[in-house]
Amino acid sequence: MPGGGPSYSSTGMHPYVAEEFSPGEADILRRYFTNLDQPVFALVNLPEVVKGALFARYSRSAKSLRRLFLDEFVGDLDVTGDQSVDATVGMARAEDLYSRVFYEYGDDSVAQLGGVHLACEQASNLLTKVLEWGRLMSYLEQSTRYIAYAARLDNGRYRYFRDPAVGASPLGARYVGDVDRMFDTYAGLLPRLQAHFAELYPKQPGDSDFVHRQSLKAKALDSARGLLPAAALSNVGIYGTGQAYEQLLLRMRAHPLPEARLYADLMLEELRKVIPSFLRRVDVPERGGAWTDYLRANREAMEDLALRMLKGEEPEDSPLVTLVDFDPEGEEKVVAAMLYPYTSLPEDQLARRVAAMSAEDRLSVIRTYAGERSNRRHRPGRALERAYYRFDVLSDYGAFRDLQRHRLLTIEWQSLSPQHGYAVPDSVAAIGAGEEYAESMERSADLYHDLRELFPDQAAYAVALGYRVRYVMQMNAREAMHLLELRSGPQGHPEYRAVAQQMHRLIAEQAGHRALAAAMSFVDHGAVGLERLDAERRAESRRLGS
Repeated sequence: MPGGGPSYSSTGMHPYVAEEFSPGEADILRRYFTNLDQPVFALVNLPEVVKGALFARYSRSAKSLRRLFLDEFVGDLDVTGDQSVDATVGMARAEDLYSRVFYEYGDDSVAQLGGVHLACEQASNLLTKVLEWGRLMSYLEQSTRYIAYAARLDNGRYRYFRDPAVGASPLGARYVGDVDRMFDTYAGLLPRLQAHFAELYPKQPGDSDFVHRQSLKAKALDSARGLLPAAALSNVGIYGTGQAYEQLLLRMRAHPLPEARLYADLMLEELRKVIPSFLRRVDVPERGGAWTDYLRANREAMEDLALRMLKGEEPEDSPLVTLVDFDPEGEEKVVAAMLYPYTSLPEDQLARRVAAMSAEDRLSVIRTYAGERSNRRHRPGRALERAYYRFDVLSDYGAFRDLQRHRLLTIEWQSLSPQHGYAVPDSVAAIGAGEEYAESMERSADLYHDLRELFPDQAAYAVALGYRVRYVMQMNAREAMHLLELRSGPQGHPEYRAVAQQMHRLIAEQAGHRALAAAMSFVDHGAVGLERLDAERRAESRRLGS
């Protein structure tokens, strides 16, 4: 059926570009990676600190993980003792004890005891959000503000996902042509934006050429990234337990996007080379199969119900951020929670005592509990979890990509489409490229609408990251402190800085939680020129050891 149908493997079509390695390189890689020619692979036989460092470097490099390992890591390791290892050969047998306890007796906690570092390459910006859904996993994703997407893959193509079903359809040539032109516009604007910012922000005394150049590049990439389609490819590094991977694979196998289902198969194949016992249930019909069917059936039922009940209802105009729910008594409850561990009183009695306090006394409790915070990483304890806020956000998809990574809060998002429009960045207008930008965005919208009839799930690939998407974020005050202080920082992208700043204002002004807002003392409401300048200065200082 349109948008679904057979898996890619059964059609004989494969959308990934295999990287080539010399015989010597392949001999080394075979010891540490579970395959050398697929976009999904596990890391094995390496110290944990090396795997962590690899993933950290991964997020800011245009290289694949295997190439990055060869170019920047293998020279610092003693690999001679691993010559007999071949990680590309799957495990001969699963551990009998784990199989018996986990599979036969259903002790899920056992699957929390084994973890895997998995590299997921050439994933679209739609798929990365599926991969990063789970709370209890760790992720690092390639950043659009450090890597220019003007560079091409080894086969000379721009870096975007080519869905095989779309490619085989009458719209296939149109899809490639239109998306190529979107990338052409992006690539053409980058040098012009960088030159504009170089004139606007001359190098300061004491800054190296490298620091200045990196800051200008990040500013240009931030300004142009809205032109990239959601089909743009990214690399994601994941670390998780067997239990977390099982849940992720079950969700992916039920997902309407064919790319997600294909990727689930690739991930399952590689994970079974490392932790086979933990994933035995995934494709067993009466176990994982039944779970996947449940998830799919519920989603489809809710889609049908929402369409019937809300058909014809159009969205009202709304601001960037709306505070839709909060507890008016949240500050009082937080004060009681702050005092609770230091008394012998029951909570209801303590709540009555706090309600009788003066505003100044309650403020004193909050100030004392927050303490003298010398940096944003010094965060108060769990008493702040007593108050909550629910925000409805309408930002561009690029900002959503960054905010979606805060997985400990509750986040739900709507389908990506051109419905909510876009804004031309001021910097793009300043260089006289507003018309080019708008033309590319309209091309994105036209392609989306033409794809939607035949490929309702894949149509979102065509939507540029500058288009707005609606999502809801619910968090307690402790998570709000973390998110708002981090995302309002001067090094952040202007779009998500604006979201964080507005959330902070609403907590203080609409919710009336001024003392809690004041405790979030590292929220930055200032305007910034070169967002990455101070961060690049600090990074260079660390490199030089000063």
